[in-house]
Amino acid sequence: MKHQHVLGLLLMALLFSACSTKDYNRFSNNIDKETIVTEVSDEQYEKEALFEWKITKGDRVQITAFNQSSTGSGQLNQLLSSGGQRTYTQRVGDEGTLIGADGMVHLPLVGMVKITGLTENEAAQKLMKEYKKYLRNPYVSVKILNQRLFVLGEVRNPGVTLVTNGTMTLFEALASRGDLTVDAKRTNIKIIRGNLRHPEVREVDLTDFNSIRYSSLMLQPNDIVFVTARDSKAANIAFQEKMPFLQLISAILTPFTQITTIRSNVWGQP
Repeated sequence: MKHQHVLGLLLMALLFSACSTKDYNRFSNNIDKETIVTEVSDEQYEKEALFEWKITKGDRVQITAFNQSSTGSGQLNQLLSSGGQRTYTQRVGDEGTLIGADGMVHLPLVGMVKITGLTENEAAQKLMKEYKKYLRNPYVSVKILNQRLFVLGEVRNPGVTLVTNGTMTLFEALASRGDLTVDAKRTNIKIIRGNLRHPEVREVDLTDFNSIRYSSLMLQPNDIVFVTARDSKAANIAFQEKMPFLQLISAILTPFTQITTIRSNVWGQP
């Protein structure tokens, strides 16, 4: 009888400990299924393929301004703004000019100019107009330095991916992080976009060609790609978490089992 009490208590403790098991797909399960987008129209796809990021507050931009030579050679001979022709191979987060809450940048000659809400080309054209007030042949280029997206979950190297061409496909993003892991759920790739309080969530099934055809695989800066885990991974993790407890149960019950076996074999007692 005592053995049954001990076993019952241990099993009850194991049952309650299951409540602490991590649910690796909780993020996916808590999303309202009615809000998930699985297909986009041809018009929406074309619009996203032509998407250009517009400068917003908090962006870092590299602005390069030159005055073209009037000698006929066309040489760019005067650097007007800091940053110049420097190439950033490893960005540490403080390059370029930070766009403040007012959307303004301060530049030589022209002073304060607002460039938020403009694409790179539009901002360059606006700045060239400003410089033409002082220079005959100005040339300006604008490059947004902090365009990035985030690839998380079941990929080999989750993290931040720089977007160098304005947009990036889902396949490019996954390849940049080393591809999917063996535990990835390829039927349930989530793309999260927009305001995180009320985000737009898209779902892509990489195992279904028709799903890929009608999905939008074009990513934009600040998108979050989340690759969920297969259900078997959650089960394996849960089992691994319980292993120490199961080993403890085994260690506690072994003496009682041995005593019961000895009684049964030697004295014929149950």
